[in-house]
Amino acid sequence: MAKKRASPSMPSAVRSPAVDNRRARFEFEILESLEAGVALTGTEIKSIHAGGVSLAESYARVRDGELWLLGMHVPPYKEGSFANHEPARPRKLLLHKEQIVRLGGRAAEKGLTIVPLRLYFTRGKVKVEIGLARGKKLWDKRRATADREMKRELARHARR
Repeated sequence: MAKKRASPSMPSAVRSPAVDNRRARFEFEILESLEAGVALTGTEIKSIHAGGVSLAESYARVRDGELWLLGMHVPPYKEGSFANHEPARPRKLLLHKEQIVRLGGRAAEKGLTIVPLRLYFTRGKVKVEIGLARGKKLWDKRRATADREMKRELARHARR
């Protein structure tokens, strides 16, 4: 079956990734990634559509056989009433039991953690791409910055 293409009349926030966690890609070496659903309330969905979501300090932990996303900031919805959500509450990630057990076992290894990489919409549902990551050392970050600058210089000279 052919995939539907996004029509030009569709809002761009629905078609493109809502939030990309660039800091996680700089701070961590991503070993593997996985897509998970997020259990949200109605005002959180509307607030994510409006923008302003921050994944910068967030991470995931396994508690009681469930995977929870901690530290993700979703600002309160402006038009929300008394039923508005708490901005930094823990949010449940929706994965299969086997995936949670495997991720939890791998994250228990020394130096590994689970970080969100992207938050985006798929067919009206909010999804988060999580990654099993190992923290980079200072010299790894310096090397990555030097490589990026070298590539930029080569591209600049190739255009001339």
